[in-house]
Amino acid sequence: MATSGINRQDNQPVFVLHTYPFKETSLVVELFSRDFGRVAAVAKGARRPRSAMRGMLQSFQPLEAAWSGKNELRNLHSLEWGEGLLLLQGQALMCGFYMNELLLRLLPREDAHEALFDYYSQTLRALAKSQDSAITLRRFELKMLQEMGYAMPLDRDEAGDPIVPARSYFYIPERGACSLQAGGRQQNGVQLSGKTLLEMAQDEYSDAQTQQQSKQLMRVLLGHYLGDKPLHTRQLLIDLQEL
Repeated sequence: MATSGINRQDNQPVFVLHTYPFKETSLVVELFSRDFGRVAAVAKGARRPRSAMRGMLQSFQPLEAAWSGKNELRNLHSLEWGEGLLLLQGQALMCGFYMNELLLRLLPREDAHEALFDYYSQTLRALAKSQDSAITLRRFELKMLQEMGYAMPLDRDEAGDPIVPARSYFYIPERGACSLQAGGRQQNGVQLSGKTLLEMAQDEYSDAQTQQQSKQLMRVLLGHYLGDKPLHTRQLLIDLQEL
């Protein structure tokens, strides 16, 4: 139900990406919503011990939220548990925090990406089932860049010609796959096989070389779009050999 003048939104599927203190008793909550993208809202009184919202502000849990307001900071009115509560532990938990940090850094405020929201939810469920976390992260990273319009084609080179599996390429952000003779080595990129590119395009990561080269490619692409400020969770995942 919409309330005139304050843009109230009810029953919105969301995940909590991050919270931080606001004034004496409140929290700012960064939400990833299916219909409105990333939304920041104030949970008034959420730091009080008896706050009804306090125990629900948990990352990785499907929630339904109600908020209102027109300013950059909305007012969060309520949260309800969604379907299928999740339990992430150990490396899967760190992978979840890594995905949240990527979304906080790269997803603009109030830019809806319904398909990315659904894929984020699917990825959390895959992590909760202890599926291969490294491959799960590669798939999410690529899907995220594709949904945001950042990723270049994987099945064609920069000239538009089909990728040849047996050929080696140099993949450069914002250019795509270049021939090794195209001067790509002098730029920020990564060398990899055409077979790896085609298998990534087909969402196939069973081959060990594809796993290794796709990890290198995603590091280069994400580093390009993230800039000089490193991700806090990246080193932890490198230490765990998951990234």
